[in-house]
Amino acid sequence: MKKFFKWFFIGLAGLLLILTILGIMAHESRPVASPSADADTLAQKMMVAVNKPAWDTTNIISWDFAGRQQYLWDKGRNYVKVMWGDNEVLLHTKSVTGKSYAKGKEVTGEKADKLVSQAWKHFCNDSFWLNAVVKAFDPGTSRSIVQTKDGREAMMVSYESGSVTPGDSYGWILDENGLPKSWKMWVEIIPVGGLEFTWEDWITLDTGAKIATLHKSKIFDLKLEDVKGAANLAAYGLTDDPFTAIAK
Repeated sequence: MKKFFKWFFIGLAGLLLILTILGIMAHESRPVASPSADADTLAQKMMVAVNKPAWDTTNIISWDFAGRQQYLWDKGRNYVKVMWGDNEVLLHTKSVTGKSYAKGKEVTGEKADKLVSQAWKHFCNDSFWLNAVVKAFDPGTSRSIVQTKDGREAMMVSYESGSVTPGDSYGWILDENGLPKSWKMWVEIIPVGGLEFTWEDWITLDTGAKIATLHKSKIFDLKLEDVKGAANLAAYGLTDDPFTAIAK
């Protein structure tokens, strides 16, 4: 048994070393970015390509994030229902407060607070993947045109403040019409800089907003399923308000 554990840990150490070397080889330093009017113009072209005005009128949207979390987002009122496993949280996205449920029963106290906190983290990440495009002009952002390591032009959006992880940057690779084809990421939670994910399998919601539902990388893929949007609850097909418990 001792010999087994010895060779197990040797193998694990070897695997970690290989992964470290591959990470170093794949790493791409963040390009030097200088905000410019040309970058703002390109970002505006991207807004047109995804029909941001239509997104602004999409007050209700639901989606399944990679089979892990499910959402019903009342964007107009800043409410979202976050569901994962046996858990469900009705969350107010401005105050980060809400009601928590486990196996259909409301929970309170520390457990409820933890579920609200977890729901908020899920929502911040998963809603960004849903439509990060329209956040290119959020407060605290700057836009630059940069060259990636392989010589492609990218419209870099940097989040200096106001985001969950200030300092993150995303280099958008756009087609001739301004529609994103992929982005390269320089983010705190991923140690390898320049990791690229595609933005593809675009759909058009009933409101006219465009959403990419597939993101591929060399490491793993993210799929958004059952994406549906509407101008209001009635247009979505709901007659009862699902957020009555937290509505003010």
